[in-house]
Amino acid sequence: MSRWEPNTRERLLDAALDLFGERGYDSVTVAEIAERAGLTKRTFFRHFADKREVLFAGQEIMSRLLSDAIAAAPASATPIEAVAAALTAATQPLGPHRRERARQIRAVVAGHTDLRERELLKLATLRAAMAEALRARGTPPPTASLAAEIGGLAFSTGFIRWVEPDSEREFAPLVLEALDELMAATTTLA
Repeated sequence: MSRWEPNTRERLLDAALDLFGERGYDSVTVAEIAERAGLTKRTFFRHFADKREVLFAGQEIMSRLLSDAIAAAPASATPIEAVAAALTAATQPLGPHRRERARQIRAVVAGHTDLRERELLKLATLRAAMAEALRARGTPPPTASLAAEIGGLAFSTGFIRWVEPDSEREFAPLVLEALDELMAATTTLA
Protein backbone atom coordinates (compact mmCIF):
# COMPACT_ATOMS: atom_id res chain seq x y z
CA MET A 1 0.00 0.00 0.00
CA SER A 2 1.18 3.53 -0.78
CA ARG A 3 1.26 4.92 2.73
CA TRP A 4 3.96 7.50 2.00
CA GLU A 5 2.08 9.42 -0.69
CA PRO A 6 1.02 12.98 0.17
CA ASN A 7 -2.52 14.23 0.80
CA THR A 8 -3.63 11.33 2.96
CA ARG A 9 -6.73 13.13 4.24
CA GLU A 10 -7.74 14.12 0.73
CA ARG A 11 -7.25 10.59 -0.54
CA LEU A 12 -9.37 9.18 2.27
CA LEU A 13 -12.12 11.71 1.62
CA ASP A 14 -12.08 11.04 -2.12
CA ALA A 15 -12.23 7.29 -1.50
CA ALA A 16 -15.08 7.69 0.98
CA LEU A 17 -17.12 9.89 -1.36
CA ASP A 18 -16.57 7.51 -4.26
CA LEU A 19 -17.72 4.55 -2.18
CA PHE A 20 -20.67 6.42 -0.66
CA GLY A 21 -21.77 7.35 -4.17
CA GLU A 22 -21.41 3.79 -5.43
CA ARG A 23 -22.93 1.86 -2.53
CA GLY A 24 -24.47 4.31 -0.09
CA TYR A 25 -23.09 5.62 3.18
CA ASP A 26 -24.44 2.82 5.38
CA SER A 27 -22.92 0.06 3.24
CA VAL A 28 -19.33 1.32 3.42
CA THR A 29 -16.83 0.44 6.14
CA VAL A 30 -13.73 2.28 7.31
CA ALA A 31 -11.61 -0.64 6.11
CA GLU A 32 -13.07 -0.29 2.61
CA ILE A 33 -12.40 3.45 2.57
CA ALA A 34 -8.80 2.89 3.64
CA GLU A 35 -8.33 0.13 1.07
CA ARG A 36 -9.75 2.28 -1.74
CA ALA A 37 -7.34 5.06 -0.75
CA GLY A 38 -4.42 2.61 -0.74
CA LEU A 39 -3.96 3.02 3.01
CA THR A 40 -4.51 1.03 6.16
CA LYS A 41 -7.41 1.21 8.58
CA ARG A 42 -4.93 2.39 11.21
CA THR A 43 -3.96 5.31 8.97
CA PHE A 44 -7.63 6.20 8.60
CA PHE A 45 -8.00 6.45 12.37
CA ARG A 46 -4.92 8.66 12.62
CA HIS A 47 -6.83 11.22 10.59
CA PHE A 48 -10.48 10.68 11.52
CA ALA A 49 -12.23 9.50 14.67
CA ASP A 50 -14.89 7.63 12.72
CA LYS A 51 -16.56 7.28 9.33
CA ARG A 52 -18.81 10.28 9.94
CA GLU A 53 -15.88 12.59 10.60
CA VAL A 54 -14.46 12.03 7.13
CA LEU A 55 -17.40 14.15 5.90
CA PHE A 56 -16.69 16.99 8.31
CA ALA A 57 -12.93 17.27 7.88
CA GLY A 58 -11.48 20.70 8.43
CA GLN A 59 -13.92 21.99 11.04
CA GLU A 60 -11.05 22.68 13.48
CA ILE A 61 -9.28 24.74 10.84
CA MET A 62 -12.50 26.59 10.06
CA SER A 63 -13.04 27.45 13.75
CA ARG A 64 -9.49 28.77 13.98
CA LEU A 65 -9.87 30.83 10.80
CA LEU A 66 -13.05 32.40 12.14
CA SER A 67 -11.55 33.16 15.55
CA ASP A 68 -8.29 34.54 14.15
CA ALA A 69 -10.08 36.78 11.65
CA ILE A 70 -12.35 38.19 14.34
CA ALA A 71 -9.33 38.86 16.55
CA ALA A 72 -7.54 40.55 13.62
CA ALA A 73 -10.49 42.79 12.68
CA PRO A 74 -9.87 46.49 13.28
CA ALA A 75 -10.71 47.70 16.79
CA SER A 76 -13.31 50.01 15.24
CA ALA A 77 -15.17 47.12 13.59
CA THR A 78 -18.68 46.40 14.83
CA PRO A 79 -19.43 42.82 15.86
CA ILE A 80 -21.12 42.15 12.52
CA GLU A 81 -18.21 43.69 10.61
CA ALA A 82 -15.84 41.42 12.55
CA VAL A 83 -18.05 38.43 11.73
CA ALA A 84 -18.09 39.46 8.05
CA ALA A 85 -14.28 39.56 8.08
CA ALA A 86 -14.24 36.12 9.67
CA LEU A 87 -16.67 34.65 7.15
CA THR A 88 -14.62 36.06 4.29
CA ALA A 89 -11.42 34.56 5.68
CA ALA A 90 -13.00 31.18 6.39
CA THR A 91 -14.62 30.80 2.99
CA GLN A 92 -11.63 31.83 0.86
CA PRO A 93 -10.03 28.34 0.92
CA LEU A 94 -13.31 26.87 -0.35
CA GLY A 95 -12.93 27.94 -3.93
CA PRO A 96 -14.55 26.50 -7.05
CA HIS A 97 -12.19 23.50 -7.00
CA ARG A 98 -13.91 22.33 -3.79
CA ARG A 99 -17.49 22.86 -4.91
CA GLU A 100 -18.07 19.40 -6.41
CA ARG A 101 -16.73 17.70 -3.30
CA ALA A 102 -18.97 19.92 -1.16
CA ARG A 103 -21.95 18.90 -3.31
CA GLN A 104 -21.12 15.24 -2.80
CA ILE A 105 -20.78 15.70 0.95
CA ARG A 106 -24.04 17.63 1.10
CA ALA A 107 -25.86 14.81 -0.74
CA VAL A 108 -24.55 12.18 1.68
CA VAL A 109 -25.33 14.28 4.77
CA ALA A 110 -28.81 15.18 3.54
CA GLY A 111 -29.74 11.51 3.33
CA HIS A 112 -28.95 10.61 6.95
CA THR A 113 -30.46 11.97 10.15
CA ASP A 114 -27.38 11.21 12.24
CA LEU A 115 -25.16 13.06 9.77
CA ARG A 116 -27.49 16.07 9.75
CA GLU A 117 -27.29 16.09 13.53
CA ARG A 118 -23.49 15.97 13.36
CA GLU A 119 -23.54 18.82 10.85
CA LEU A 120 -25.65 20.91 13.22
CA LEU A 121 -23.24 20.18 16.06
CA LYS A 122 -20.29 21.24 13.90
CA LEU A 123 -22.07 24.45 12.92
CA ALA A 124 -22.79 25.14 16.59
CA THR A 125 -19.06 24.75 17.24
CA LEU A 126 -18.30 27.35 14.56
CA ARG A 127 -20.84 29.76 16.05
CA ALA A 128 -19.38 29.22 19.52
CA ALA A 129 -15.88 29.99 18.19
CA MET A 130 -17.13 33.25 16.69
CA ALA A 131 -18.99 34.22 19.87
CA GLU A 132 -15.94 33.50 22.03
CA ALA A 133 -13.69 35.55 19.73
CA LEU A 134 -16.16 38.44 19.85
CA ARG A 135 -16.31 38.29 23.66
CA ALA A 136 -12.51 38.33 23.73
CA ARG A 137 -12.70 41.62 21.79
CA GLY A 138 -14.92 43.04 24.50
CA THR A 139 -18.29 42.49 22.85
CA PRO A 140 -20.96 41.94 25.51
CA PRO A 141 -22.05 38.28 25.69
CA PRO A 142 -25.62 38.69 24.34
CA THR A 143 -24.39 40.77 21.40
CA ALA A 144 -21.53 38.36 20.72
CA SER A 145 -23.90 35.39 20.72
CA LEU A 146 -26.41 37.11 18.44
CA ALA A 147 -23.73 38.23 15.97
CA ALA A 148 -22.29 34.69 15.92
CA GLU A 149 -25.75 33.19 15.32
CA ILE A 150 -26.36 35.56 12.43
CA GLY A 151 -22.90 34.72 11.08
CA GLY A 152 -23.69 31.01 11.35
CA LEU A 153 -26.96 31.48 9.47
CA ALA A 154 -25.18 33.47 6.78
CA PHE A 155 -22.55 30.74 6.44
CA SER A 156 -25.21 28.02 6.13
CA THR A 157 -27.30 30.02 3.67
CA GLY A 158 -24.27 30.89 1.56
CA PHE A 159 -23.14 27.26 1.56
CA ILE A 160 -26.53 26.02 0.37
CA ARG A 161 -26.49 28.56 -2.45
CA TRP A 162 -22.89 27.70 -3.33
CA VAL A 163 -23.56 23.98 -3.77
CA GLU A 164 -26.76 24.37 -5.81
CA PRO A 165 -26.40 22.54 -9.14
CA ASP A 166 -26.39 25.70 -11.28
CA SER A 167 -24.30 27.82 -8.94
CA GLU A 168 -21.07 29.19 -10.31
CA ARG A 169 -20.57 32.08 -7.89
CA GLU A 170 -17.79 32.07 -5.33
CA PHE A 171 -18.58 31.06 -1.76
CA ALA A 172 -17.43 34.22 0.06
CA PRO A 173 -19.66 36.67 -1.84
CA LEU A 174 -22.65 34.36 -1.34
CA VAL A 175 -22.03 34.28 2.40
CA LEU A 176 -21.64 38.06 2.62
CA GLU A 177 -24.80 38.51 0.55
CA ALA A 178 -26.67 36.24 2.97
CA LEU A 179 -25.25 38.23 5.90
CA ASP A 180 -26.54 41.48 4.36
CA GLU A 181 -29.96 39.89 3.79
CA LEU A 182 -30.13 38.68 7.39
CA MET A 183 -29.11 42.08 8.74
CA ALA A 184 -31.77 43.74 6.57
CA ALA A 185 -34.34 41.27 7.85
CA THR A 186 -33.47 41.98 11.48
CA THR A 187 -34.10 45.70 11.01
CA THR A 188 -37.63 44.97 9.79
CA LEU A 189 -38.30 42.93 12.93
CA ALA A 190 -37.75 45.90 15.25
